[in-house]
Amino acid sequence: MDPLSDMFTLIMNAQAVAKKQATVSPCSNMKFQILEILKGEGFILDAKKKGKDPKKKILVDLKYNEDGTPALSRIKRISKLGKRVYVSVQEIKRVRSGYGISIISTSKGLMTNKEARKQKVGGEMIAEIW
Repeated sequence: MDPLSDMFTLIMNAQAVAKKQATVSPCSNMKFQILEILKGEGFILDAKKKGKDPKKKILVDLKYNEDGTPALSRIKRISKLGKRVYVSVQEIKRVRSGYGISIISTSKGLMTNKEARKQKVGGEMIAEIW
């Protein structure tokens, strides 16, 4: 299975049953960087690494709106193991008219679609989040 898809599914399932925290394991730098981007964009509250190698985990504090709905409504995996999707700077689109973000793996690291357009770099489209 795809570890990133597993992480996205775990977070969505935890929010569906209104959990305050989700545990992502095993820990990887890419998963943690994606969670840091989600934290910076306001989709989750926090992400912390816990434990020692090789059983290191990531604790994700989930965020909910005042009416109890999850701040993160959908994560759509774009580039998969069987089919990688690459975009140039000109092909980077806005997600949900600017209400969402897409995460792109570039030569300068993981970044949102807005940052990639500012820095004029393309790369592999990981996921769309809104």
